[in-house]
Amino acid sequence: MAGRAQPSGPAGSGGGAPGLLPLLLLLLCAAAIIPRGHGQNLVTEDVTVVEGDVATISCRVKNSDDSVIQLLNPNRQTIYFRDFRPLKDSRFQLVNFSNSELRVSLTNVSISDEGRYFCQLYTDPPQEIYTTITVLVPPRNLVIDIEKETAVEGEEIELNCTAMASRPATTIRWFKGNKELTGKSEVERWSDMYTVTSQLLLKVGREDDGVPVICLVDHPAVKDLQTQRYLEVMYKPQVRVSQNYPMQGLTREGEPLELTCTAFGKPQPTDMRWLRVDDEMPQHVVVSGSNLLISNLNKTDNGTYRCEASNAVGKSHADYMLFVYDSRAGEDGAIRSVDHAVVGGVVAVVVFAVLCLLIILGRYFARHKGTYFTHEAKGADDAADADTAIINAEGGQNNSEEKKEYFI
Repeated sequence: MAGRAQPSGPAGSGGGAPGLLPLLLLLLCAAAIIPRGHGQNLVTEDVTVVEGDVATISCRVKNSDDSVIQLLNPNRQTIYFRDFRPLKDSRFQLVNFSNSELRVSLTNVSISDEGRYFCQLYTDPPQEIYTTITVLVPPRNLVIDIEKETAVEGEEIELNCTAMASRPATTIRWFKGNKELTGKSEVERWSDMYTVTSQLLLKVGREDDGVPVICLVDHPAVKDLQTQRYLEVMYKPQVRVSQNYPMQGLTREGEPLELTCTAFGKPQPTDMRWLRVDDEMPQHVVVSGSNLLISNLNKTDNGTYRCEASNAVGKSHADYMLFVYDSRAGEDGAIRSVDHAVVGGVVAVVVFAVLCLLIILGRYFARHKGTYFTHEAKGADDAADADTAIINAEGGQNNSEEKKEYFI
């Protein structure tokens, strides 16, 4: 019966030329008469291929003894009998034929080609194994839909990424810049194809403006498939007040003061103004655009000066607190610092002189340590006896004192 592998005849010819059928029957009968197959083994591997590519099927024989090899399709129609192709499908081409291998290529693979392909070896008894062709289909299209083309900071927006008609189902990953985010995916099956939609909820801030949101596909049939959308986020102004003059130091009476206000936002701020918090702006204050100038400061100018900027999103401000010092403020401190330096120098010189003197005295005393002199009363050596010597020693005002010792 056609389409079945039999030990005594071939499988269905699948539309092959009728005049070749007797020849095939003769070959099979010859193969059936001679007992073969002892120690022979069929070997093959499964094949995974991307739709449109080339699949290669290999039927190999270990310890071959020249038995007949043939390859059948999932409908059990003969593709190749040895090196002969009964099937008219020209996408099948012979790559290699020998006693130990039958290798066939299938070009322009489609999903309809998926299934089991059978390798048969005509031995006694016959052997058969199968290989499975799996066809992968990459996503047909990858699209990001965004809820709002332009968002306002603080809003939560919804983005959806859809990968259509793939096999197997794709895995979708989200990135904001280099940071991976987590979405929620749903899978729909249409026949043998899968459509995957992933939803991402994202709360945006001003730092997200101009940042790409990337939808990336993980699928065995394709690499680096991704699409992206750039976020456009509107936000209220950022305001900053800077002091142009004086560049540094105190704001003193009689001196000028110049302030500059800068503001950035999206859209760019269109309205900018200066005001004095909790008081009226002094009449001598000059405001020119983003600049505020006071040419001659006095203590009545003390207070908080505010720069306000606004755009379509909202309003922001920045404050500058002004305190006017006396005109001589800071000078006494400078004089005191000079006096301290002079005093410090004098003290250092005195300490150095004292140390030098102590070193000299120390060396002197070390050299004369233990030396002393005794001055006894003069006249005692010339006396005739002891009484006379005592009288002579005690005579006169200068000699009336007792014996003295001088230690140096």
